[in-house]
Amino acid sequence: MPFDPAAIAKVAKGYTAAWNSGDPTAVASSFAENGQIVINRGEPSLGRAGMEQVAAGFYADVPDLELICDNLRCAGSHVVFQWTFTGHDATTGAALNVQGWEEWDLDENLKVLSSRGWFDAEDYERQVARG
Repeated sequence: MPFDPAAIAKVAKGYTAAWNSGDPTAVASSFAENGQIVINRGEPSLGRAGMEQVAAGFYADVPDLELICDNLRCAGSHVVFQWTFTGHDATTGAALNVQGWEEWDLDENLKVLSSRGWFDAEDYERQVARG
């Protein structure tokens, strides 16, 4: 079922704001109860509790994380959310500027059922090590 692009833009704006709130529960609220996320072909994190753990992990590593939505692409109920996050690594203090994207499948309530996230992990590690 195709969604209105304005509705998708509102979802992306809310998701971005949730990440920028620093609250893992806010991030998880963008997901369906039975949603899941997989990052860089890793193990799936299941449900809102799994998404809260993912967000909490990012906040532990990058406490001043700021997310920017760079672009959106929509095809029916499938969305590509392109992003950049900035901040500083909690251990090294290194400044971070990481780009990536998530591929979402949305449910009828515009909640994320499935997210496949991608970023260059080697580049991320290089940036962390600069600190």
